[in-house]
Amino acid sequence: MPEPPYVAFDETNNHTEICIQKYRQHPSVTEIKKTEYLNKFSFIPTTKEEVGKIIKDLVQGKSQPSSDIPVKIIKDNCDMFSEFLCSEINASFESNSFPKELKLADITPVYKRKGSKNDKGNFRPVSILPVLSKIYEKVIHTQVSTYFNNILSNRQFGYRKGMSTQTPLLVMTEIWKKATDEKKKFAALLIDLSKAFDCISHELLIAKLEAYGFSRSALGLIAAYLSDRKQRTKIGDHYSTWHNVKVGVPQGSILGPLLFNIYMRDLFYFLENRNVLNYADDTTPFVIADSWEQVGEELSNGAAIIFEWITQNQMKGNADKSELIANNTSKEIFITIQNERIFNSNSGKILGLTFDNCLTFEPHINMIYKKASQKISALARVAPYINQKKKQRLMNAFFRSQFNYCSLVWMFHVRRLDQKINHLHERCLRIVYSDHTSTFEQLLEKDGAIKFHHKNLQLLAIELFKCKNNISDLTKEIFKHDENIKVNRKTPYFRSREINSVFHGSESLSFLGPKVWELIPDEYRDIVDLSIFKEKIKQWRPTSCPCRNCRTYIEGVGFL
Repeated sequence: MPEPPYVAFDETNNHTEICIQKYRQHPSVTEIKKTEYLNKFSFIPTTKEEVGKIIKDLVQGKSQPSSDIPVKIIKDNCDMFSEFLCSEINASFESNSFPKELKLADITPVYKRKGSKNDKGNFRPVSILPVLSKIYEKVIHTQVSTYFNNILSNRQFGYRKGMSTQTPLLVMTEIWKKATDEKKKFAALLIDLSKAFDCISHELLIAKLEAYGFSRSALGLIAAYLSDRKQRTKIGDHYSTWHNVKVGVPQGSILGPLLFNIYMRDLFYFLENRNVLNYADDTTPFVIADSWEQVGEELSNGAAIIFEWITQNQMKGNADKSELIANNTSKEIFITIQNERIFNSNSGKILGLTFDNCLTFEPHINMIYKKASQKISALARVAPYINQKKKQRLMNAFFRSQFNYCSLVWMFHVRRLDQKINHLHERCLRIVYSDHTSTFEQLLEKDGAIKFHHKNLQLLAIELFKCKNNISDLTKEIFKHDENIKVNRKTPYFRSREINSVFHGSESLSFLGPKVWELIPDEYRDIVDLSIFKEKIKQWRPTSCPCRNCRTYIEGVGFL
């Protein structure tokens, strides 16, 4: 579909009406309008109390433009600022305008720590907006996100309350394990997009918002927020000239990620009966089938729909940089996208986590093991010159943090990898406490810590608690509960799925999770407040964990 000519937003034409008419036949807008959104959205006046709460939640110490009001001054004078800003924000709602002074961004290039510093592609642009802009945006964000809460797809995980990168990865991993356990074929396509956030068409976004039921006044405010934005590059004390931003959601903004999610929402109307998970600009369609021929055909068709949508919505997809990964170790398969043949590989990175085709997670664990080992070596060099408290801080900041990311996804790995992690943990504790005689268990007790695997069991307990108390709907795709069964002390709340094998069956979260929940003391399981449960579960020391890492192994006999 050819790209319509660009319409400049200004104060002399009714640009919202022009955008609506310009894109009235666009496939995305047409698809959105198949669902009638009768509740017209309009912004409602905010209150001094709401603005005051936003001000109190501001974080001090973050970068600000040099001419900006320091956050400390705003927080120290919260009453005065909240009353003034409440009046100004409500005036913006009335006039459908957004202050021009709050649309100026300083862009600082930050080195990615890889490649040559002479290559601009190795720098990440970080946008700094005025702090008052964040307060304005937070008020707008609260109202828009509330309206879209039931409109966004349940397959969109990015930038949504209660969701993290771990959630879609957990869902896909469990689906993948279940398919392998049932001897079915599984394949996922890791689609690569180029600078997706910077390619969003302002005019098309306005047309989509109108299709979703935004009133003309609400559209006017969003159009004013997006229009006439400027940015300049800051290096040291030197600034470039100002340049207009004609496309893309504002970097470093609060509202930008939500607008991106709204822009992407209609993609899932076209993929209604297909498996796909999305986190921001990472879209991963996957297929489960009985034959590789069927997998290839369905995945190719799904990919064709996605890449056609990408083109129609003025974004850029890179078929040559996309990856295909399947639960297959011998047969070479491929799909064709935009005349590019994409063959299956043994591993691929999804949202920063390396998946191998057998789901051992050995490449990922080896990678974080190597990074953690390097941090320990650095800690060992400085340990003789710093006190005990600083060594503990460095251990938490640079060593333990390596094992925190999406740990529930890879926690049920083979015993050999668990031993490697424990050995590294022991080495770190010996350096921190200058203790070379105590056992690993004694070192853990001295540190008031537990093994990483046991820490992951505590995190798993929290996810199960969220599911049980309807705080997280998405984990219900993994942890099953029969509503018709009356639960008592002898009846498990969750039920494990049926399994056929060990590694992809009994070592899956959907099988072991319910068993772990039954190990938790009754007084903890009866808690209804999440914050209280989180505090209590820290005191729980998991025993009799049913996974292979915790069971006793006797050579010639097996696991007990």
